[in-house]
Amino acid sequence: MDLQPEKPIPLIPFFESSWYYARFASYNQNLSMLDERADYWLPVNQYVGGIEHACMHLLYARFIHKAMRDIELVKSDEPFTRLLTQGMVLNQGAKMSKSKGNVVDPLELIGKFGADTVRLFTIFAAPPEQSLEWSDSGVEGSHRFLKRLWAFAYEQRDLANSQNIQIEWDKIDPVQRDILRQAYEILDQARYDYERIQLNTVVSGCMKLFNLIIKVPDAAPEYKEMRPYIIRQGLSILIRLLAPISPHITHILWKESGYGDLVINAAWPDIDSSALKTDSIKLVVQINGKLRTQITVPIHADTKTIEKIATEDAKVQQTISNKTIKKIITVPGRLVNIVVGES
Repeated sequence: MDLQPEKPIPLIPFFESSWYYARFASYNQNLSMLDERADYWLPVNQYVGGIEHACMHLLYARFIHKAMRDIELVKSDEPFTRLLTQGMVLNQGAKMSKSKGNVVDPLELIGKFGADTVRLFTIFAAPPEQSLEWSDSGVEGSHRFLKRLWAFAYEQRDLANSQNIQIEWDKIDPVQRDILRQAYEILDQARYDYERIQLNTVVSGCMKLFNLIIKVPDAAPEYKEMRPYIIRQGLSILIRLLAPISPHITHILWKESGYGDLVINAAWPDIDSSALKTDSIKLVVQINGKLRTQITVPIHADTKTIEKIATEDAKVQQTISNKTIKKIITVPGRLVNIVVGES
């Protein structure tokens, strides 16, 4: 019996997930495997994959990609530039599995708390490369944070004109200035965390920033414009930092707060370098290598002044009473370690 078909059967290459990224970049209706668009898009800038696929899938992808390079289907040597291997979601220490019946239905959570809450919790619960332990109370805590943010932004909706003021940094209230300085430091750290994909610490920074701006104190009459300005600036930064993580609520808050139309089109917040200048810094104080307290010292204080402030601190005095100071080790800008012994 002749098994040959009357017409040739076209060969459509099929390597499952080993080269899909290249096919997506150059999809077409004809039978060509790839076209010049693949070289435009490849290599992939950032690959995100589950930890259980990290070995074999990536091994196959590199093998197939180099084979495609050798037959001149692609020009790049590697399929991916950066790799993030994300952890698993655990429930009471065990991997979520349908067979175990320990899977949490995301649609039920989204229906109850909203997609922004679910996204916020899963990102905040652990670094992306580590497994996270599911927590119903953690979801509720994330929901409370977003509700507080919504309520606070609603209360401040009339502050739209407070962003257009001229600031004389040497004349504003020191406490208010310190709050704005901390806000810019959080912003700078968040930029770094986004670049290294440490998204859980971005959320942590957003929570710290929120706690700062809700406690901006009133000041003397000559500083009355600064409180609404700091709140306005802080909310502007906070909404933009949170937008990639909780896009729906931030979309509405950005528009309703009068910052602009679409937060997705907003520029990354600028840092006012003048606000980062400070006259003092905080140093950790250790006694025999153990953390005891923090002190605030003038930024240009010499070692003798720093040691004097450290040894006269109330908590330090209480700890070293009836003991003899044998040595003081000062690391500029970081810490003071007081070595003591029995009298």
